[in-house]
Amino acid sequence: MIGILVAEQLPLVRIGLVASLERAADLKVVADLDDGEDVVSATLRHEPDAAIIGLDLPGGDGLRTALRLHERAPGCRVLILSRHPTPGQVRRAFAAHALGFMSLEAGPEEIADGVRRIAAGHRTVDSDLAVAALETAENPLTPRELDVLRLAARGARSNEIAEQLFLSVGTVRNHLSRIMCKTQARNRLDAVRIADDSGWL
Repeated sequence: MIGILVAEQLPLVRIGLVASLERAADLKVVADLDDGEDVVSATLRHEPDAAIIGLDLPGGDGLRTALRLHERAPGCRVLILSRHPTPGQVRRAFAAHALGFMSLEAGPEEIADGVRRIAAGHRTVDSDLAVAALETAENPLTPRELDVLRLAARGARSNEIAEQLFLSVGTVRNHLSRIMCKTQARNRLDAVRIADDSGWL
């Protein structure tokens, strides 16, 4: 019997997941939560073999939660679920030591099979997403350009970025110009989206 913890903020999704998983004779949901704050403590208390974690989990998103679980309960294997999966999310999920990554649109049997695979220590990811993640271009941005773009992603203006990074406003604008050129973005918001989807941020 594979014990599973389910952490997903949307009640209907979480209830549906729990119900579909419990229909399988070899799967048992030992805990279900709607917040990331209690995932580690619940895992230590219930000792599940696997955890299904929503990417947009409040109280510490799914990736940070996966990383904390790896540090505190490495025996619990993690499967991340995303509403709008991208290659960048796949790369970041595996960097956070998750063993699985699937779309919320996957069918109940697919998710159940994914749980079985990660519980056995195998990676599982949708094949199209896996290929797209492998084909995503290497990050062309320098560490300083990434610093600038991360601040831009938080809504900081050029003068605020300059102040935080101890740069001139002109230097920040030059960095943003190079970033948009390298990412072939229309503007800084587009550059943030492209970099985020590619897993560079």
